[in-house]
Amino acid sequence: MGAVTGTVFDIKQLAVFDGPGIRTTVFLKGCPLRCAWCHNPEGLTAQKQLMVSVGSCLQCGECKRACPGGDSCTACGSCILACPLHLRKICGVDYTDEALAEKLLRNRDILEKNGGGITFSGGEPTMQPLFLLAVLRRLRGIHRAIETCGYCESEMFKAILSELDYVLMDIKLADSVAHKKWTGKDNGLILQNLEILKESGIPFTVRIPVIPGVNDSDRNFEDTAGLLAGTRSLEKVELLPYHRTAGAKYSMVGREYRPAFPKDREPYINTGIFERYGISAGTI
Repeated sequence: MGAVTGTVFDIKQLAVFDGPGIRTTVFLKGCPLRCAWCHNPEGLTAQKQLMVSVGSCLQCGECKRACPGGDSCTACGSCILACPLHLRKICGVDYTDEALAEKLLRNRDILEKNGGGITFSGGEPTMQPLFLLAVLRRLRGIHRAIETCGYCESEMFKAILSELDYVLMDIKLADSVAHKKWTGKDNGLILQNLEILKESGIPFTVRIPVIPGVNDSDRNFEDTAGLLAGTRSLEKVELLPYHRTAGAKYSMVGREYRPAFPKDREPYINTGIFERYGISAGTI
């Protein structure tokens, strides 16, 4: 089989919240959802794109003079060196599966000595399934995990699970109608893949980004706990309170952050509901 190429927008070293131990976390571009609270807008599109720190821009015009495309940006990078304050960069680096695996394994000794490994996140890592699978296969022998929204064709989801030691899976909303309203997709496929994950026996954590006015209710917590109750391979539920800086990077990729929920209100948290179902739960 020939090389498989994928696009990465960040690699974070010494990560401590993305699975067991100390880890390297790889962020793959592309996501099928459009969550109203997304804090990584540069991960939404699968294509490489220009990021600009517009708040510090001098409006000197050097970038426009260097651009061969005029008003049609192709993320060629010609403007980057022209910017006197170095405010511009290309978000997204292409790797072959072999090159990325080689890069990730350079810190293998450190990761393994600290009970860790490598986690793939995004965006949504299953949006580049063949690349993800190819890299995971090259990483056999080191602890491998993904952080996923679970929106993936189920046969491919099973294939990816077969190469994993751990899964962190988001369950954003239990209700399908509300899920579609706030993420752009209903959750039927996600819940189907949750059942596949439960049956696989792979240890996993469920994460709930807790968003004010969206899913911070006892009803949603109760419904989610009901989906998970009695699952032996579930280690814990982590509730992630909404962070008010979620919109910080939108202007950098030419997007506007105007969520239709009360973003200045603290979200309601109730871990007790999960504990009543025998599920370990906490916030991070």
